[in-house]
Amino acid sequence: MQEVVPISATRRTAPDSRLLDALSAADSSTRLQATLAVDTNPDPDLLEALMERCAVEPDFFVRDMLTWALTRLPTEITVPRLRTELHSKRAAARSQALHTLSKIGDGSAWPSITRSLLHDANDEVARSAWRAAVILVPAGEKKGLAADLAAQLGRGDRNMHLSLSRALVALGDVIEPALQTARASADPTVCAHARATELLRHDPGADFDSALDEANRIIALGSMGC
Repeated sequence: MQEVVPISATRRTAPDSRLLDALSAADSSTRLQATLAVDTNPDPDLLEALMERCAVEPDFFVRDMLTWALTRLPTEITVPRLRTELHSKRAAARSQALHTLSKIGDGSAWPSITRSLLHDANDEVARSAWRAAVILVPAGEKKGLAADLAAQLGRGDRNMHLSLSRALVALGDVIEPALQTARASADPTVCAHARATELLRHDPGADFDSALDEANRIIALGSMGC
């Protein structure tokens, strides 16, 4: 395994080249060890290296540690850089930047959570945008966000349905009008998803699959509607 040299507590004019090499090593354990070293000794000079790695890192555990390393840096440098990354052509870069912004929780990033991100064609980007949005949204804009999210009810597979329902439920009672609109949809998938989300709103501990089965059962009765 490649040796990882910890960052010194003494400030540097440039990051240690051996640490930079370790962050992009072929072995995921080496990359994880390097990221742990960065997390232990935060160094603002490593911001660009961390951002570049986030955009291409395939290992979940390394990505997670990269996020935590970024949260340890000053928000005045990380948040603007993450907001810029939201315009990247690489879906992984957009998704990871959104995830990191949700962990930092700085409301100044809210204007960057655009409709294009909320409706991104890449499912992982969209899911990350939903999670970031419900954390960063100002109270006065929750109703609009609820309508924007509810417009995507029925999108994707079961995991997408669950992620969207959780995001909507996290917004609270403001989602009720949007759910009512969705329940009037002629699309049975949209209708069932809206009803399952409503069931979760009243009982956040309920099993999502059971809630969706119950919604589909009611729809199947026909005359009772959604």
